[in-house]
Formats: sequence, C-alpha cells, structure tokens
Amino acid sequence: MYRWDSFTKRIAIHCAPSLVFGCFATARGMESWFLRVCEYTDAQGKVLSKNEIVKVGDLYTFYWHGWPDTVFERGEILEIVDEKSIRFTFNGNGETNMIVLVEIGEEGKHTMLSLTQYNIGEDDHSRSHWHIGCMTGWIFYMTNLKSILEGGIDLRNMDVGITDVINA
Repeated sequence: MYRWDSFTKRIAIHCAPSLVFGCFATARGMESWFLRVCEYTDAQGKVLSKNEIVKVGDLYTFYWHGWPDTVFERGEILEIVDEKSIRFTFNGNGETNMIVLVEIGEEGKHTMLSLTQYNIGEDDHSRSHWHIGCMTGWIFYMTNLKSILEGGIDLRNMDVGITDVINA
C-alpha cells in the first residue's frame, strides 16, 4: 500500500558532504540552488549573516524564484546533527504539521542526499498539494542542487513572467 503521509527521495552527488550540508545550513547555500531569498534569524529575530550556519531554534523565511513575495514559507530549525542531518518544519506556514528531514552521508564514492517529508495529511488536498506537489518540487530542486554542485548550471526559472513550469 502506498504511504501518503510521507515520502523520501535520494540523490547521489559528486562532492564533499560538507558542501551539501552548507547548501541547507546557510542562507547563501539555500539561495544557490533552492530559493530567491532565504532569511535565517535567531529566536530573538536577529538576522543571521548569509554564511552563518543555522542552529536549533533558528527561524527561516523562504521566497522562491518565479513566485511573487506573497508566496513564502516560514518555519523553524528543529534539529541539526553535526553535518549529517538537519530537520525543519515545512508546514505551509502552520497549516499542517509537516517536517522535512535532510540526511547527508557517503555511499561508496558518492555523497548521498536523502530528503524525507513527513506528517503529511491523508485527505485529498494533502495528497495532491502537499504530497505530490512538494515531492515534485523537491525532485526538481534536488536535481538542481546536483547540477550546481557538479557542473555549475542553475536550472531554475527566475522570470516571474513565466509560470506553470516545473522549474519554479
């Protein structure tokens, strides 16, 4: 039976695990492959520098290329284990209880990135919007991360005038 309450996607990337971790744990890293703007703040609201590594309890605001500023996600960093994993809320600004777990390890000569999104509701809206929609987005963005780290090519659509494409 298919599980609608979570999904896990993995991708092998030819680079050091610390580079992949930095792409999640710093605003500059997140903006390099995923976001138009990433703002990390501490729990008191102080904005972290673009290269500062987040800590448990830090907050974020995400804005994507190809979307207006009215489309954003706010959440919290829940857990960091060395440079091996990071867990954060990803819940539609409080609409759901979803969480994303990013795990970074080595398999053979590859760095393996594993991303799990869980606590997804099982109603029709959650299945289509949160499960299928988010999974589709993460597949693209994980592929973009691999493209950038291995070859420097950014696959994102950065033109707000172009809509309904898989790369925005």
